Amino acid sequence: MFTGFGEAAVDFYEGLEADNSKAYWQDNKHLYDDHVRAPMQALLLTLEPEFGEGRIFRPYRDVRFSKDKVPYKTQCGATAGGHYVQVSADGIMVAVGYYAMVPGQVARYRAAVDDERHGPVLASIVSSLHDDGFTLGGDRLKTRPRGTDPDHPRLDLLRHRALFAHTSWEPSDELHTPELADRVARTWRRMDPLGEWLHEHVGVTLDDAAQGARGRR
Repeated sequence: MFTGFGEAAVDFYEGLEADNSKAYWQDNKHLYDDHVRAPMQALLLTLEPEFGEGRIFRPYRDVRFSKDKVPYKTQCGATAGGHYVQVSADGIMVAVGYYAMVPGQVARYRAAVDDERHGPVLASIVSSLHDDGFTLGGDRLKTRPRGTDPDHPRLDLLRHRALFAHTSWEPSDELHTPELADRVARTWRRMDPLGEWLHEHVGVTLDDAAQGARGRR
């Protein structure tokens, strides 16, 4: 049963932001294990009946091709059935959508946005989420896709090469209570129309998975 994140979760990440070193990590790993990772696993298990099996991302950064050699992530992120949650020194962040898309997915996404049946549905979903205080994110072009009419009614959506909705809650007493699981679940449900639209019209094919694997090499 999820009882909330540990009392030291925020302090652990504040310390890691100040000293992102192997020495800090080794000295405080017990705090990560007990106050961050174990509660995150319990949260995912609590939500699993509705949202599917969850997976926690590894805490180590891949620095092989990065100029930034900081070794550890300053948040603990996890996914469950296309939904995302993370805890950090800033509190909780939840999201639904596609954080990254390979070229084949981008092509299908733009074709669906351009379609006069499916595109307006997405525009309505995005507008509704915005009105409810959610933030829309995702990599996007500064101009417009080649060949796109500059007066296209959904030009802003066509610029996206990834699309997700997210919201955050600053650290509070709720972070350490079982009620946090209910809030995460309610918020995921509210964002689900976006995830469902992307799943239906973009999805992930075997070719997409192969392209993603090549991109991570």
